[in-house]
Amino acid sequence: MIDNPIFWITAVISVIITGISKGGFGGLALLAVPLMALTISPIQAAGIMLPILIIMDWVSMWSYRKHWDKRLLFLMLPGAVLGIFAAWSMAAYVDDQFVRICVGLIAVLFPIYAIFKPKGRTDVIKDNKPLGVIASVAAGFTSFIAHAGGPPFQAYAIPQGLEKRLYAGTAVMFFAVVNFVKLVPYAMLGQFDKTNLTTSLILIPLAPVGVLIGVWLIKRIDQELFYRILYGLIFAVGLKLLWDGLV
Repeated sequence: MIDNPIFWITAVISVIITGISKGGFGGLALLAVPLMALTISPIQAAGIMLPILIIMDWVSMWSYRKHWDKRLLFLMLPGAVLGIFAAWSMAAYVDDQFVRICVGLIAVLFPIYAIFKPKGRTDVIKDNKPLGVIASVAAGFTSFIAHAGGPPFQAYAIPQGLEKRLYAGTAVMFFAVVNFVKLVPYAMLGQFDKTNLTTSLILIPLAPVGVLIGVWLIKRIDQELFYRILYGLIFAVGLKLLWDGLV
């Protein structure tokens, strides 16, 4: 059992924010691993979060079981698997400080991308299969490192012009498969030991609480302001991880 009280504070916040993300504020789940990585190894943080994410995936898959795009999934999943195993190979041979730097970079770059991402023509991306493969490899890699595959997936999938529910279902199915595939390399890295699984089991009941909070918040607050606050927090945590990793 992890006996650091600061870890438990960050873990509770991380799981609730992940639930809020599933409840309507997509993308904010990226905060979970960087926040927990302030007190434990980033790979251990990702290992603790993975079972929680998989349970959330199961619920989402049932909701969207009839709404997903087979063509897009068949294009992007092979690249995502390649990205996962590339990240696994890296994580197996580098120390926690290097992984902490990678997680910090992801956390710093995500808010920048979310706020300043280019808007305009998307016809260059639409139906561009090589770009789809590149995006899927990046999604698999960042998903393995910090459960942060959303931005690369969205950068390619959104310009495809899918109907809203079809896009949501395709994203759910994509990350359900990605998270399931991650079970093997995470296990081989020793991240499903008694300590991590016990921690996951203790935190799992908070996940639906976060989802309900997200559903409640999305109807009552200024979403743009809420996103900017969370993006600022993600950015700050990323800078702290970069500092810790480099110094």
